[in-house]
Amino acid sequence: MNNTLEKFLITDKVCVITGGAGLMGYNHACAVLAGGGVPVLIDIDKEKIRKAKIGLEKKFENQTIETYQIDITCDKQLEDVKVELVKKYGHIDILINNAANNPKMEEITFNMGSVKFGNFPLSIWNEDILVGLTGAFLCTKIFGSQMEVQRGGVILNVSSDLGIIAPDQRIYQKEGIEESIQTIKPVTYSVIKHGLIGLTKYTATYWAEKGIRCNAICPAGIENGQSEEFINKLTNLIPMKRMAVKDEYQSTVLYMISDASSYMTGATVIVDGGRTCW
Repeated sequence: MNNTLEKFLITDKVCVITGGAGLMGYNHACAVLAGGGVPVLIDIDKEKIRKAKIGLEKKFENQTIETYQIDITCDKQLEDVKVELVKKYGHIDILINNAANNPKMEEITFNMGSVKFGNFPLSIWNEDILVGLTGAFLCTKIFGSQMEVQRGGVILNVSSDLGIIAPDQRIYQKEGIEESIQTIKPVTYSVIKHGLIGLTKYTATYWAEKGIRCNAICPAGIENGQSEEFINKLTNLIPMKRMAVKDEYQSTVLYMISDASSYMTGATVIVDGGRTCW
């Protein structure tokens, strides 16, 4: 095999993926398995993680897939996973910080509603920040400490195109609905996604001499059952005139967690069809 292509292989490397049962987490796991690695799916939803594992086992036969149903905001549970993985494999090589209380248009979630900024509840702010930022901090601290012992590892933080730009609230609005009950993208989403880029730069410089690389990926929205009205509004903001498809980020993720990107650290890679260019 060409040496360049060999660098994309992550054979037998152990990769922890938070939010592993979600749409993006599942596809991150596909990227890890395609590279020959061992995905460790962490999620708080027991049933979703069970289904994710079944789906991956059907797609990637005879490959190892680990799952843990835990809360990433609990450092004790994360420590227990770290100890168990090190005992079983002897190493933890990759961390993908993907978990979030993600507000979605296709299934209006508790933090994707008509709550205006001036009335945004502190409880939702705290819950979102706890998962999206504090959870990423704890995972980085705990699994990164093992990488520090090993003197090597890769951390990938999943930010967003909205970690680069502000959300355009016009695309969430619907005709004929009063402004007071229009859906908005919450402030927490922007703060968390921008914050993950800051965490990336901090850890990239802090751990550079320990052989740990830390980068961020900023994907745009995936077409996944949203309304035609929403899709049309959003794609008008994207030079390529479409949303991403479900598996479109896999190759970028594999590049960023493999030795193919061995000289990349502290970087923010935007994969958004050109949206942030406008």
